[in-house]
Amino acid sequence: MKIKYPFDSSTKNHLLIALCLAIWIFIFLYFTEPLDVNELRDHEKFKFLFGYALLGAFLYTLILPFQYLIYIKSKKVWSILNEVLINLIFITISIIALRWFYIDIIMDWHPNAYSFTYHLKAIILPALFTILPIILISRYGLGKYKLKKIEDQKIEIKGEGNYESLRLLLNDLICVQSSDNYIEIFYLSNNTLKKSLIRNKLSVIAASFPELLRTHRSFIINPYHFEQWKTLKGKHSLLLSNAIEIPISKTYLDNTKTILKLATV
Repeated sequence: MKIKYPFDSSTKNHLLIALCLAIWIFIFLYFTEPLDVNELRDHEKFKFLFGYALLGAFLYTLILPFQYLIYIKSKKVWSILNEVLINLIFITISIIALRWFYIDIIMDWHPNAYSFTYHLKAIILPALFTILPIILISRYGLGKYKLKKIEDQKIEIKGEGNYESLRLLLNDLICVQSSDNYIEIFYLSNNTLKKSLIRNKLSVIAASFPELLRTHRSFIINPYHFEQWKTLKGKHSLLLSNAIEIPISKTYLDNTKTILKLATV
């Protein structure tokens, strides 16, 4: 159940799902006319159906704070278990809210209102089973689209061997260190520092990715991870994210200052 599941963490895109959900609910209720809607006048029908549509959208937005908390607690890795949990939260909130809306707004606490058991079995649960596929498909589609965009943005650091390579986002790459006939790559994976050893030359990597910065004959860095400039006894170094310290040789000192806009250092 902890298998990764496609997920888009963008609030804007989930608000778009809420809007589409509202439109779907209104259209579905307008044509199916449940809850004795056919007995209402046109202006009453529009008001109640519009109310249900807005309620559906609002209920979906209510789960977004829970979704954010689950996402952060899971270290920004979404799983099938997380997806099941957030949908159970949506179902629970929806049952409570739909019952209240029917009793208070639609029926005004009329004694002839449907009992909770009948309302749940005959109306609420069938309605939720109609809505849930829309939500699941929308969430899955957005997640897959985001994963595709991320995959398209990845760079590939290739080794000299046929099966040696590492694909990652440029911003996840921290630095590369020369190690004899190999290069040691320091990068982030799910916010965790990792290292990979690949047979290649540092000069080849530097030429392949001009976005990286050469600071030493044995090091190239990703300026994105620069945090602090350090000088000790005339020797210069850079502190990168995850407390990685990289030396700067005199050959690359001026260029490093220029690229990092530290001309006054």
